[in-house]
Amino acid sequence: MADAFATITQRRMTGGFRIDGIAGKNLHLDPGPGALVRSYQFGVNPLKLHGILVSHSHTDHYSDAEVLIEAMTRGMTRNKGLVIGSASVINGYERWGPCISEYHLSKPRVEVMEAGQILRLDDLKITATPTVHGDPKNIGFRLEWDDFTLSYTSDTAYFDELHEYHQNADVLIASVIRPGNDKIRGHLCADEFMKLLEETSPKLAIMTHLGMKFIMDHPVEEAITISKKTGIKTLAAQDGLVLDLDKFRQKQHTLDEY
Repeated sequence: MADAFATITQRRMTGGFRIDGIAGKNLHLDPGPGALVRSYQFGVNPLKLHGILVSHSHTDHYSDAEVLIEAMTRGMTRNKGLVIGSASVINGYERWGPCISEYHLSKPRVEVMEAGQILRLDDLKITATPTVHGDPKNIGFRLEWDDFTLSYTSDTAYFDELHEYHQNADVLIASVIRPGNDKIRGHLCADEFMKLLEETSPKLAIMTHLGMKFIMDHPVEEAITISKKTGIKTLAAQDGLVLDLDKFRQKQHTLDEY
């Protein structure tokens, strides 16, 4: 995923990311522009989705949600799958959203989540985490199953309690829009992300949603620097990145990012 300018120029692909084999389910998180096309490009079948999670009402996080719902429900012919979204995404809130039509919400199960709420889906526990962002209903997602935790901040500014909601994650994925201490309202910069890592100590950290300035400013090198300073393996997301999460647990899980 990337910021608005990277979205417009497609300097980085903007389809969000997909996790396969999470408690037996395939989930796509924040499917922005290109999610459907990139799914096929990188060999993951959108017809095999079980759930779609959308954190907030900005275009680079939701624009392909409807077409993925059509894939998940086999062209809107089956009552199938799950859609989880913030209040702004599903119902609309003030000037934000709604982002998905009533028609597309008519076939899957739909859940609206507010920060702090917990949803249990068989063996999967999903917690909506707080953020500080332009969309006041924006949420992150903490996914827990079989003693494994993947936590995703979504877009958020740094705030003092942020680390409390992402503690003990095996994998922490964060939207980091700018390098160094170059701050922008409602988002993390790399230095703030490094502080978050020091407070949470995940096994693996991934920076995504890189802004144009960050893309041009050697994000891989910045990730290496953060790894050395924190002792936590840190990656800067790249188009088509595929990670096998096997190294963190016995059962196989994969994460694809576009």
